[in-house]
Amino acid sequence: MSRVAVARVGEDIASAVEEALAPFGGIRDVLGKKKDVFIKVNAVDYKSHSYTYPAVVTAVARLFKAAGARNVYVMENCTQAAFTRLVFRITGLDKAAKAAGAVPLYLDEGKQVEIALPTLGYNVHVSRWVKERLIDGRDENLYFSLPKLKTHSMGTVTLGVKNQFGLIMQEDRIRDHNYNLHRKFADIYAVIRPDFTLIEGVYAMNHGHDHPEGLVDRCAERLDVLIGGDDTLAVDAVGCDIMGIRPSRVEHLRLAAEGGWGTIDLDEIEVIGDREPFRREFTHQILDIYPDDVRIIEGKERCCPEGCSLNTRMVLQYLYVDFQGKGGFTIVMGKGLDPAELQKLEGRVFIVGDCAYEEAYSILSHRLDRKALRVCEGCNNLRDVLAGLTPFMDVNPLKMVPLPALESLGLLINARLHRTTARITPLIPR
Repeated sequence: MSRVAVARVGEDIASAVEEALAPFGGIRDVLGKKKDVFIKVNAVDYKSHSYTYPAVVTAVARLFKAAGARNVYVMENCTQAAFTRLVFRITGLDKAAKAAGAVPLYLDEGKQVEIALPTLGYNVHVSRWVKERLIDGRDENLYFSLPKLKTHSMGTVTLGVKNQFGLIMQEDRIRDHNYNLHRKFADIYAVIRPDFTLIEGVYAMNHGHDHPEGLVDRCAERLDVLIGGDDTLAVDAVGCDIMGIRPSRVEHLRLAAEGGWGTIDLDEIEVIGDREPFRREFTHQILDIYPDDVRIIEGKERCCPEGCSLNTRMVLQYLYVDFQGKGGFTIVMGKGLDPAELQKLEGRVFIVGDCAYEEAYSILSHRLDRKALRVCEGCNNLRDVLAGLTPFMDVNPLKMVPLPALESLGLLINARLHRTTARITPLIPR
């Protein structure tokens, strides 16, 4: 049977980490004869509790250093519209790594190389560090996944398997961020799998993965739990169970289990530790809070919740709640739009996604003023959704970053000098 450890986090975080690793021989056995350790955190964004708790990162990195690791790296490639160097600065993950003698590794910077997705049949780009050290050079390097205990509006959960999505470049995340999203998660997991996964649940996230700051009290719950094991699928299954989500209903977990890469059958998993005090009933559905005067038209044939639909709604909610964004416009997305309904549209219109672009743009571009019509192509094109909605909602992108402007600019220049591939939202609307 696969084994998964559940440990309570107290004042001494290092002790909790050691408790979670103890059934697997402790930190030294987990490290084995590997020389370097690569810790993959979840730092999709810098909103409160959406990222791996920095104190846990410090504790894990220090334990590996004490166990004899030559080098410890803390790595991530954040979500679109931001860049990892910025996210690490705001969240304190850069300081958390350095406090333990570890090196922050920004996977959006530097040389990128291709890897093939086995089922979808096309290539995506990853940092050379991932290809050379964690795929080709795996014998000498330990890959330790340290995700967050979170639901995910598009993927149901974002735990150990989903954590690999942060290894590919932002540009490559747009393709198939639709009804094929779960297959893409499983494909990436087929190519690269962690040696050990430790889910951090100091705070657990309800109602999706990327809440507005103004709704954090309704989305974050303090649990103080760690969930660890060397079978990532089993660890994810226990994480799902703790959040009240049946593992078999998470499609990417089911696909990965069918591929033979682990188990999600709770009857085949030995849970070491008491999970009962941590059980909750969470949902991946985001809260229904949007501007009243924004009309949303979805195609009747398709409007993927894994892409255009929820991506756009999340940004709309974020700008409305946290920055008092204004409404007074229409959003059109999906496949199977009614041409007669499109002909009647007036005022400002935002077309989201390739499906809607193909059906709506030719109709609306002949009728509406150029400034009244904005377009975002691709599936889950977060950068361009932000670029389209910020001027419509009268939100200044410069005010969205909780750092002084000069500090943000300095970080951006540094990232550019290191050849970042991040898809950063334009500061001046196009």
